[in-house]
Amino acid sequence: MNRYEPILLKNMMQAGYTGSLADYERAGGYRALRKALGKIAPADIIEMAKKSGLRGRGGAGFPTGVKWSFIPKDHPGPRYLVCNADESEPGTFKDRQLMERDPHQMIEGMILAAYAISAHTAYIYIRGEFVLGAKILERALAEASRAGYLGSNILGTGFALDIYMHRGAGAYICGEETALLESLEGKRGLPRIKPPFPATHGLFQKPTVVNNVETLANIPHIVNRGPEWFAAIGHPPKSTGTRIFCLSGHVKRPGNYEVPMGITFREMIYEIAGGMRGDKPLKAFIPGGASAAFLTPEYLDVKMDFESVAQAGSMLGSGGVTLMEEGTCMVWAAENL
Repeated sequence: MNRYEPILLKNMMQAGYTGSLADYERAGGYRALRKALGKIAPADIIEMAKKSGLRGRGGAGFPTGVKWSFIPKDHPGPRYLVCNADESEPGTFKDRQLMERDPHQMIEGMILAAYAISAHTAYIYIRGEFVLGAKILERALAEASRAGYLGSNILGTGFALDIYMHRGAGAYICGEETALLESLEGKRGLPRIKPPFPATHGLFQKPTVVNNVETLANIPHIVNRGPEWFAAIGHPPKSTGTRIFCLSGHVKRPGNYEVPMGITFREMIYEIAGGMRGDKPLKAFIPGGASAAFLTPEYLDVKMDFESVAQAGSMLGSGGVTLMEEGTCMVWAAENL
């Protein structure tokens, strides 16, 4: 059983919560936006993200506030924000749940991020197979527009933002941010040579920030409750906050689990997810999506944070934890991920 209080998954765990705008507002949604727009300077929102220690939840784990600060302050614009919702890493399914069950949380995070970098146009690049998620997001974007959270003069502050959705075509490589930008421009989705980086030459060769769904969903909570609150959760100073891990494979209770960063794989697998299916011994596990190296049972007491998993010879990656019981052919497993 998960004894930790969720942050990002909290709303959807409440009975009767539908993810509608009305439900989200009743749960305190868009309070951070009202608190920030026209009252907190964009540069101060960036500083809040830096102080929180939030790192990207899509795989690379780059500090979010630092990424935002790379946008040239003297650039006349336009500037763009892109939400990477192309969740294609095998064994990873957290972003899909966030979009389908609580879409306004991500949208509010996008508006705050766009405000921080002074962007007036944003895009959601969603995996083409997420048909239901795309429909839910379209409805949520329409709700937000009608309520005055999107469009011109948001909440009477003079800040304007339009969010557009683009459905991908199923190419795994488009999860890489520059390949995603190429695809968004209507080109073949292949990674660009870096430098230059998206912060200076991104979408349409303009300054661009690309953030993951889970990363953006954290922003309203940081603005609402303060960066110090977020920085105290998890395994400070380099792995702060909670993280949603996707457990799959030979485990009794597969699913998404939100926990503070820094708990051990043993606690996650055996105390929270109920242990191995049929109580069979664990042979190996993938700690962070199919791109991460396999780990064996002697690494069960490694902490689930960026540095500890890297020191163990793998990576936290996208948060997809796949478990394999004794007797599994590892060649077969690698071939069929």
